[in-house]
Amino acid sequence: MTAAMEMPRVQECVVAACAYNHTGDCHAFAITIGSMDHAHCHTFIEMPSMRAGVDGQIAQVGACQRADCRHNEQLECHASAIKVGPDNDLADCMTYTGR
Repeated sequence: MTAAMEMPRVQECVVAACAYNHTGDCHAFAITIGSMDHAHCHTFIEMPSMRAGVDGQIAQVGACQRADCRHNEQLECHASAIKVGPDNDLADCMTYTGR
């Protein structure tokens, strides 16, 4: 099991329309990645006029549903850090790499 202090951080998020994005940093406590067909950020909330999350908090990857990612072990992300940005959707894990 991955301890909270060892969870990978969201190093960068370029999805400016997300309420958790404050100048390129994600301020959610933790995010969830993955859907059946791509590495979508499920924590993404499009509310550009609202700021959410905790100032000073940098998000970590709480869960990853993409078992086919080379960084995924037992639905836990083991990348050193991830980046979130546009791919299949506006907010996807750009660190996702298929096995």
